Amino acid sequence: MKRFLSLAVGLCIVFILANCTRVNSGSGRSAQPSGQRVVELNIMMSFPQYMDQWEAYCRRFEAKMLAEENISLKINLEMPSSDLYDSVLQARLTGDDAPDLYTLHCNNIGAYTAAGNLTDLSGEPLAAKIFDNVKSTVSVNGKLMAVPIESMAWGVLYNKSIFTSAGINPPDTLDELRNVCSVLKQRGYVPFMLAFQEQWVPQLMTALSLGGKVTGDVPDWVDRMYKDQGSYNEMRDIFSIIRLIMENGTSRAMERGSETGAAEFANGAAAMFVQGTWAANTIMTVNPNMQLGVLPLPVNNNSKCTLINLATSTILGVHPGSKEKNLSLKFANFVMDDSASSSLFQACGFNPVASCHNYEVSSWVRDAYRYVEAGRAYQDLVLPNAVTDEQGKLLQELYVGSVTIDQMIERLDRVYQNYNRLWN
Repeated sequence: MKRFLSLAVGLCIVFILANCTRVNSGSGRSAQPSGQRVVELNIMMSFPQYMDQWEAYCRRFEAKMLAEENISLKINLEMPSSDLYDSVLQARLTGDDAPDLYTLHCNNIGAYTAAGNLTDLSGEPLAAKIFDNVKSTVSVNGKLMAVPIESMAWGVLYNKSIFTSAGINPPDTLDELRNVCSVLKQRGYVPFMLAFQEQWVPQLMTALSLGGKVTGDVPDWVDRMYKDQGSYNEMRDIFSIIRLIMENGTSRAMERGSETGAAEFANGAAAMFVQGTWAANTIMTVNPNMQLGVLPLPVNNNSKCTLINLATSTILGVHPGSKEKNLSLKFANFVMDDSASSSLFQACGFNPVASCHNYEVSSWVRDAYRYVEAGRAYQDLVLPNAVTDEQGKLLQELYVGSVTIDQMIERLDRVYQNYNRLWN
């Protein structure tokens, strides 16, 4: 009986102590220390190939907030596929479910600013760190509207070992490119890796060929297109370059995505790949010993038109309606943190964009910047997103033979005109 009473008293004491613990916590969460705030941030990004790097960076920010501000933060990081990203983001922004922070292509910064979907970051500490030439690309009417993430000089990736083995140099003219393709095939190599399963990849061929052609030959073309005073018929020459790439590429392109293409390219399946330096992470992970290089795509026989694309592409914005606006701004500033940012940008293979970046860039980045330093580069053309999407779709159709060049020109002109009617 005494044993029973002792056990009963002991259980009562445990019960009372347990209830006191819950009451004292004030929140019903015994695991949360007194005064600790529990918060979630939703961040949406468009480059799933860097998921591991950004997941790790988010964990660092969570730890920083816990240690410095006693905030128990959980970051929900979403990375839809590149082909779906824009439509998913638009649905979220218009459906009262906007992420706290999100990435977008720099070309769209004006439209997102006009729609009231970006926060002015001019007064944030990060603003003073961004290089002036980069800052201008992410500013609208003198206001800093986003954090630059990917700023790069890019062109055609190539395997230096294959070029050396074949006894060839990077081509400077279209005739030289044709000769490079011929020599490579004679030596048993496939000239180009083709991975057209995702429409944004073949679209890169138009980005490079249009960039060189417009900058070198028709500098007013983009301005006139926005005024319905131009036509893709003036750019007809670019399709002969695209045909050359398609006719000298790997087979079954529509069955191969960008990541698979990068992996196969890394393993020597082709000598060149019309893909940006953002693919270097996958390539060098698959083959750390690969001698990767970057060359500009020739668009004609005038070497002055053989140029590297200099661009700020992916940028990070803070949504004005964020319920955790202050914390969202802290994360934006953490992307430019003096001690943490360099390791993130280096791990992703991004170029330095701010004074807080102090790291050695990769050899292929130096390759591209040699052309920039020599004055052989152009600023990335700003085309409507609807137009670039249509270019990608049409190039997939061209590859499978379901559209002609004339039909492509007619459709691209129409999409441009439709955009002008909506926005001009």
